[in-house]
Amino acid sequence: MSMTDPVADLLTRIRNGQQAKLEKVEIPASRLKANLVKVLRDEGFIKSFNLVREDGSRALIKVQLKYSEDGVAVIRGIRKVSRPGLRRYVGCEEVARVRSGAGVAILSTSKGILTGIRAKNLRVGGEYLCEVW
Repeated sequence: MSMTDPVADLLTRIRNGQQAKLEKVEIPASRLKANLVKVLRDEGFIKSFNLVREDGSRALIKVQLKYSEDGVAVIRGIRKVSRPGLRRYVGCEEVARVRSGAGVAILSTSKGILTGIRAKNLRVGGEYLCEVW
C-alpha cells in the first residue's frame, strides 16, 4: 500500500517515539525525509540521524531522539501545515514566526528544505511543510 503523506508519517513517528520515551526511531528513507531530518538536527531538535540500507532491503533513516537531562523531550510540539488535500504555499514575506520565535517553520523551496528564517534571508518562498517547537 502506498503512503499518501510521507512527511506526516515522519512527524508522527518522531512524535510517537518521544511520547514512548524511545531512544531512536526508524523511518523509511527518501530524499525529502532525509533533508527534513537534517534541518531538525541542525536546529537542535534531534541528536543525530543515519541513513542505513540493510541487506538489500529498503533504506531507513535511524533518528536519535533528544531529551533534556530530566527526561523531557526537546520537541514540545510538531504540526503538519501543508497536506495532500490542501497544499499551503507562502512567499518569503509571508513566513510566520512560530511560537514567538521559540519554534521553527520548515519550508520546501527551490533551494531545498529550509527553515523559515533562512528562506526569508534567501528571499524564497515555497510549500509550508511543518512547524516544530
